[in-house]
Formats: sequence, C-alpha cells, structure tokens
Amino acid sequence: MSDQREVLVGETADGTELTLPVIELLTGRGFATGKSGSGKSNTASVIAEELLEAGFPLLIVDTDGEYYGLKEEYEMLHAGADEECDVQIGPEHAEQMATLALEENVPIILDVSGYLQEDAADELLREVARQLFVKEKKLKKPFLLVVEEVHEYIPEGGGVGETGNLLIKIGKRGRKHGLGILGISQRPADVKKDFITQANWLVWHRLTWDNDTKVVGRIIDTEYAQRVSDLDDGQAFVQTDWTETDVRKVQFRRKRTFDAGATPGLEEFERPDLKSVSDTLVGDLQEISERERREADRIDELEAELENREQRIGTLEDELESARDISTAAQQLADAVAGVGTAQTQLPGNDEERRRLHQEVTELEADLEDREERIEELTERVADRTDERDRLREEVRRLRERVAELEDAEGREFSYAEDDEPDSIPSDRGLDAGGLLEDGSVADSLERACDGSLCSLETGERVLETLAREGPLATETLATRVDRSTIAVQSLVSELRTRSVLERTADGAYGLAEGVRPTTPEPSDRR
Repeated sequence: MSDQREVLVGETADGTELTLPVIELLTGRGFATGKSGSGKSNTASVIAEELLEAGFPLLIVDTDGEYYGLKEEYEMLHAGADEECDVQIGPEHAEQMATLALEENVPIILDVSGYLQEDAADELLREVARQLFVKEKKLKKPFLLVVEEVHEYIPEGGGVGETGNLLIKIGKRGRKHGLGILGISQRPADVKKDFITQANWLVWHRLTWDNDTKVVGRIIDTEYAQRVSDLDDGQAFVQTDWTETDVRKVQFRRKRTFDAGATPGLEEFERPDLKSVSDTLVGDLQEISERERREADRIDELEAELENREQRIGTLEDELESARDISTAAQQLADAVAGVGTAQTQLPGNDEERRRLHQEVTELEADLEDREERIEELTERVADRTDERDRLREEVRRLRERVAELEDAEGREFSYAEDDEPDSIPSDRGLDAGGLLEDGSVADSLERACDGSLCSLETGERVLETLAREGPLATETLATRVDRSTIAVQSLVSELRTRSVLERTADGAYGLAEGVRPTTPEPSDRR
C-alpha cells in the first residue's frame, strides 16, 4: 500500500482537516497522554478505527478492558483471561498471537485486565512483544503495537523490568524492522523520559497536575505548560516530525464504535452486538490450550508417580539396611553360642545344657538363612524399583521434548493466511458486468487497488461483478459472495473507495460509484 496514504482523525483550530500518514503511524514511535476523561483513549480508538478501516491490522494491549467496543464494527480477535474474550490465552500462546497478527493479518485486542496475577499479564505482554520483534526482523511489515498505561512498564525513576526494556528496545530499533509503538499514559511525569523524547509523534490532551505540565513545558515549550490545562475534552496539542508546523491544536473526532471505557451512568448499560473472528481459529487456539493442559497434567502425574516410587525405594533401602544389621547381629550371636558349646563339650555332666545350646544355634542359623534370603529379595526389589524410576524419568524427558516440539510447531498449524487464493473457486472472467472492466481507467484502478490490498486481481474482478449484479452490499455479505475473508475484502474495498471506483452508502454498504456503474445489457445479450 502507498506510503503516502493518510487517514483523517480530526480538525485543527482553524477548521482544517487533520490527516496523519499511515506509514508514520504504523512504523513510528508515538506517545499520547492526558488525564482521565480528557480523550486520550478516544484518540487511540480513532487511530485504530482508521487503520482497521483501511485494512491494516494492529495489536492493542488493553489494561482496562475498554477496547472491545471496536468489535462492534471490525472483525478482531479479543484474547485474554476473561470469559467475555473470544479465547483465553497464556504466555504459551505468544508465538501464535504474533503469527496471527503479522502473517494472517488478524487484528488483536490483547486484554490483560482479567489476569489476577500481575506477573502473568506482564509475562504475556513480554512474550508477545518479543515474538513480534523477532518476526518483524524477517517480515519487515508495517505494524503498530499500542500499549495502554505504558508507565506501568517504563516508569520514571523506578526499576524498569524485562518487559519495559523490551518496549524501549522496540521504540529505539523497531522502526527499521517495520514495527511501530504507541505508548499511552495519563501521567507523563511517571513515564521514563527516554521513551517520550524518542517519540516522533506526540499527542498532549488536558493535564492539570504540576509535575505533568512541567513535562509539557520541557518537551514543547513553557507556554504550553499553562495552556495544556485549559484544553477541552477531545482537544490536544499535536507534535509530529514530518510537518513544518511544530505544534497544532487539534479537536479529535469521536470514535464511531461503542465506548466501552466511558464512565458508567445511571442509565441502563446495553452491550452492542460484536463481530467475532472465525470459530475455527478460536477453536484451534482453544485446542492448543487444552493440549498444553493435558501435557502438563500428564507430566505432573508422572512426576508424582516418580516421587512415590523414589519414596518406596527409600523405604526398601531402609528395610534392607535394617535386615543387614539384624543378620550381622545374628551371626555374631551364633558365633558366640558356638564358642560356648565348644567349651561345654570339654566339661563332664552337661548333656542337657549342650542340647539346649545346640538347638539355639540351629534356630539362629535357620533365622540367619531366612534373613539372607530376605536381603536378597529386597535387593532385587530395589533394583526393579530403580529400573522403573529410570524408565519414568526417561518418559518425562520425552514428554517434555514433545511439548517443546509442539510449541515450535504450533506457529505452523494455522492456515488462515489472507493472501492465499482458494484454488476451488471458478473464474468468472467471462462476465464483464456490462462492459465495466472494458473501461481502461476502471481496470487500471482495480489492478492498483489489488496490488495495495490483500486480494488478487481475480478476486477484485469478482467483487466488481458482484456489486454490478447485486448492487451495494455490506463487507461481510460481499466477502461471503466471493468466498474471501472479511479482512481481505475490507482492504480491497477501502482501496477501491480511495480511487473513486466504489462509494459507501449511508448504512455502511459498498457499491459502485455513480461514474463507473455499468449499463444494463439488453435482454437479447443475456444467456
């Protein structure tokens, strides 16, 4: 898609429309701030809406569960810990999240608000961000990572953890790989200044606390440290490196989708109908989770069994040592008795005593023989238990290797790539929709739109033929007609709309622009 493409997000103080270049949003380093209720999250949602409308995926790290409203209009994967999410995930899904976002063009809301343990949410974000960075080194695909409450990960004056250092690394080095970042915070004084000063586009909504306004004064100018506290809701001072104007006062538009982050009122809350991603995709992610649980349960079971076996071996070894001690004592006693008997044979008149001692010796020798057999039996059992323990340890090792292999292979188990055309769809190139594609300008616009979207020229022709035949259609309906994903078709119709081939109706459907609608052929021409 063209690097010169821009999206409309609001208007400046003199009424001029404010547009921002898509490539700078996707690959740049952004920072948006403002106190609660000033409009910073609305601004982030507006930018997200425009990128999604144009067919660009992104990943939003949602710390308060306020971005799911985007699903009212856009097909996104809502992943997190809550039951309201499309799928419940953990750090083991990080590679799959990055694969879906970058290779399958699936927009993702990574909702970390539902994790009871902060360490779990922190680890999930860290692993997802790491996978995005690693994959972008190879793919170099323009992509935006949005992080709410960024001061929690990159605090000023506090210890920056592994996750924070990774986000700083993305801010410094992500651009050359195509990975951009937008950090959002209501307290700029609490955000590490290195992150703010590296940003090449900044949005300053209303701030009133002295420490925060001082940051504005240091970054922009002292006069703005006073003016920033007088901004209305949705107003902001915008700085961008790509314009000659240093600072512009802007009124951002209200987002079109449901405002899930609005302060609750007395009126009844009504959750809107939300779009969902493919059930197959969600099912595969859930199968990964279930498989991880099964493997973990099996390992726990084997480790518990191994521990029991080791305890039993310890018991048998104790019994063996005790038996050896008894055997030694019996042998010593037998030797002593035998010695006494020898002495007694030299004395006259002691036949009864000699018989008794002889009997005791015989019994002790028999007991000694039994003890030796018991020792031999216990020795064999210890050897058997040791072999069993070694076998179990080997099975646990193989299972762990299998889990690692599955984790490496999971990234290859998804086949939702939006750029793969289905082989089974028959071509309709014989239909030209009443001469529509014979118009050289329309054909040229279609070819350029397909080059800039996720659809092939064949799919583009089918889209125009369908609209020429049936009239305006919603994106979802059109995607069904041509057997392509909603995301892929949305990227195409957005491109065609910018080239004046399509227009959007009041109810959100797409139809042929008035200047390119084909003439209806005569009945005699139809087959």
